[in-house]
Amino acid sequence: MSLKISLKPPSNGWIIGLIIAATAVTGGVLYYGASQFGLFSKPQKQAVETFPEVQKVTALGRLEPETEIIKLSAPIPLDGDRISKILVKEGETVKSGQVIAILDSRDRLQDAVLVAQKQVAIANSKLAQIQAGAKTGQIQAQKATVARLEAQTVGDKIGQQETIARLEAQWLGDKQAQQENIARLEAQLQGDRQAQQATIKRLEAELNNAESEYQRYQQLSQEGAISNSLFDGKRLSVETAKQQLNESKAVLTRINTTSNKQIGEAKAVLRRIDATNSKQVSEAKIALTRINATGNKQISEASATLNSIAEIRPVDIQAAKAEIDNAIATVKRTQTELEQAYIRAPLSGQIIKIHTHSGEKIGDDGIADLAQTSQMVAVAEIYQSDISKVKLGQKATITGQAFIGEVRGTVSQVGLQVNRQNTFANQPGENMDRRVIEVKIRINPEDVNRVSGLTNLQVQTAIAL
Repeated sequence: MSLKISLKPPSNGWIIGLIIAATAVTGGVLYYGASQFGLFSKPQKQAVETFPEVQKVTALGRLEPETEIIKLSAPIPLDGDRISKILVKEGETVKSGQVIAILDSRDRLQDAVLVAQKQVAIANSKLAQIQAGAKTGQIQAQKATVARLEAQTVGDKIGQQETIARLEAQWLGDKQAQQENIARLEAQLQGDRQAQQATIKRLEAELNNAESEYQRYQQLSQEGAISNSLFDGKRLSVETAKQQLNESKAVLTRINTTSNKQIGEAKAVLRRIDATNSKQVSEAKIALTRINATGNKQISEASATLNSIAEIRPVDIQAAKAEIDNAIATVKRTQTELEQAYIRAPLSGQIIKIHTHSGEKIGDDGIADLAQTSQMVAVAEIYQSDISKVKLGQKATITGQAFIGEVRGTVSQVGLQVNRQNTFANQPGENMDRRVIEVKIRINPEDVNRVSGLTNLQVQTAIAL
C-alpha cells in the first residue's frame, strides 16, 4: 500500500486576514518605539475656536395688556350677591364709569333710598310745624291721641291677662286629666299584676301537687302496682302544670312591660303638657310685659308731643333741624349703597372675560376681567444665563400661531426676580425646571391691533442685541 497526501492551497480570505493582523501588530510596535524615543510629543493645547457672538436672545412668552388685568367684583358689603343684569359682552370696549353689571340688591337699595327721602320730608314737615306753632285743635287732637293710647293699652293688657288665665286653666285641666290617666294605668297595672300573681301561686300549688303524685306513682310503677299508662298520665300532668306556670309568669312579665311602657308614655305626655303650656304661658306673660312697655312708651311719646305742641322752644327747633340733618345723611348713605349696586368700569378698556352671568352668584373670580388692550406687551421668559444681554430699549420681534407674520416691539421692563419657567414648548426632553426672568416687550402701536384680542397667547420672542 502507498500513502497519498494531498495539500490544498490556502484560501484568499485567510490570506487577507493574516495580512491585516500583521499590519496591526507592526503598527503597534512602531508606535511604542516612537513614543519611547520622544518622537511623539503630548498634544499641545489648541487655541479655542471663537464663534461670532449671539446676535439675539430668544425665549417663549405670552401676550397681555400693558396694564394689569382688573377683576371687576362687588364691593365688600355686597360680596356674594347675585347678578341681576350684565350690560356688556366679551370683547366689548367700555369707557371709564360705564355700568358693567347691576346687582340683585339694586331694587332693595332703591327702596331704602325712597324710605330715607320720605324721612327727610317728614322731618322738614315737623320743623315747619314747630316753627308755625300749635293750634288749639292740634292740642285737643293730641290729647285725644294720648287718651286713645291709654285706653288701648288698658284694653290690650286686660285681653292678654285673660289669655294668660285661659292658658293656665287649660294647662291645669290637661295636667289633671293626664295625671288621672297615669293613676288609672298604675291601678290597672297593680290589679293585673296581683291577679296574675295569684294565678301563678295557684299553678305553683298545682305543680307541687302534680309532682308529689308523680313521685308516689313512680314508686308504685317501679313495684308493678300500677300500669305504665297511668304513670305516664301523672308525668304528663307534671309537664302540663310546668308549662302553665311558665306561661303565667310570661304573662306577668308582659303585663309589667306593657303597663310600665304605657305609664312611661303617659308621664312623657304629662311632661310635654307641662313644657308646652309653660312655654305658652311664659310667652303670653312676655307679650303682656311688651304690651305694657310699648303702651307706656307710646303714651309717653304722645304726652311729650303734646307738651312740645303747646310750647315752641329754640331747643325744639334745633332738635328738629338735627333730625333733618340725620335724615339727609341717611339719604346720602343709602344713595351711596345704591350706587354700589351698579358695577362700573374703573377705566376705559376691553371686557376680556365674563365670569358671572345674570342670575348667578358672584364667585371668587369676580364678575368680569377688564384690561386696556389698546397697548399690549409680550412677557418673555428669559433664561437667567441670558438676562445680562438684555437691556431697556432693545428691539424685539414676536411671532405666534394666532397671527400671521411677526410684530415688533421694544424692551420696556426687565424683571428683578428669578422664577421657574411657566411657558413651555411641549417638546420631548424639554427642561421643565429652568429659571427665568420676565422681560416685558412693549409692542409698537402700529402692530397692537393685530394682537389686542389675544391675551395670554403663547408667543416666541427674539430680542436683538
